[in-house]
Amino acid sequence: AMHFSLLPAVTSGAYPVIIEGLSKSYGAHTVFSDVNMTIERGEKVAFVGKNGSGKSTLIKCIMGEVTDYTGTLKLGHNVEVGYFAQTQSAELDGGYTVYETIDREAQGEIRTRINDLLGAFMFGGEESEKKVSVLSGGERGRVALIKLLLRPANLLILDEPTNHLDIESIQWLEGFITTSANAVLLVSHDRAFINNTTRRTLEIELGHIYDYKVSYEQYVELRRERREQQQRAYDNQQKMLADTEAFIERFRYKA
Repeated sequence: AMHFSLLPAVTSGAYPVIIEGLSKSYGAHTVFSDVNMTIERGEKVAFVGKNGSGKSTLIKCIMGEVTDYTGTLKLGHNVEVGYFAQTQSAELDGGYTVYETIDREAQGEIRTRINDLLGAFMFGGEESEKKVSVLSGGERGRVALIKLLLRPANLLILDEPTNHLDIESIQWLEGFITTSANAVLLVSHDRAFINNTTRRTLEIELGHIYDYKVSYEQYVELRRERREQQQRAYDNQQKMLADTEAFIERFRYKA
C-alpha cells in the first residue's frame, strides 16, 4: 500500500478524551449510564454494538453536538477533532472538480502528491477531473474522506469509512490509521478492517459499556466467555429461586 506523510497534527495532551460518570437519556429511554473511560493519545479504538445501542450518541457527545448529558466529558489539551461519516459528502461544493476540491484542502509537502493520493482512493487519471456534482454517493463519500485525512486533526472519528472503498483503498486506510500518531475512534461493520487497525474494543450493550483492551478477534472470544458466565450466573440464580420456593412450599404444608 502507498504511504504518504500527511500534514502532521499538533500533538494533543496525553488523554484526548476523559469521560466520567456519563449518562444520557431521551425521555424515559436510557441510552447509556455511568460511562467511565479514558482514551489515550495515539490509541486506536473500535466502537461496537447493535444499531441503536448508543454508539452514535456517544460520538455526538464527544464531538459536542449532544450536550444535555449528566457526568463529565473533557477533551484533552490541544485536541482537534476530525469527523467522517457518509453524510459529510453533502457538504462538498459541486462546482469544483475532484482534483480542485482536494487541491484547495492540501497543504505542505502532500501538495506534490495529490495525484498519488487521489489514485489511492480510486480517482486516478481522468476520474479526478470529474465535477463533484456528477459523482455518485459513494464517490462523494471518498472525496469527503480524503478531505478529512488532509486536515490536521489529532482525534479522528470515522463512522463506516470503508463503505464504497475497494480493497486497495481499504489497505491504504489501514496503513494510514495504524501508522498515524493520532487517536482514532472507529465505528465499522467491517470486522477485518477493525481487527487490522484497532487494539481496543468498546462494546455498548443495554446501556453499559464493556471495555476490552484487545483486538476485535480477541474481543469476540472474551465476549463469548463473558456471556457464558452471565448465562451460568443467571441459571444458578434461577435454580436458587426455584429451590427457595420449593422449600417455602414444603414448610407451608407442614404448618
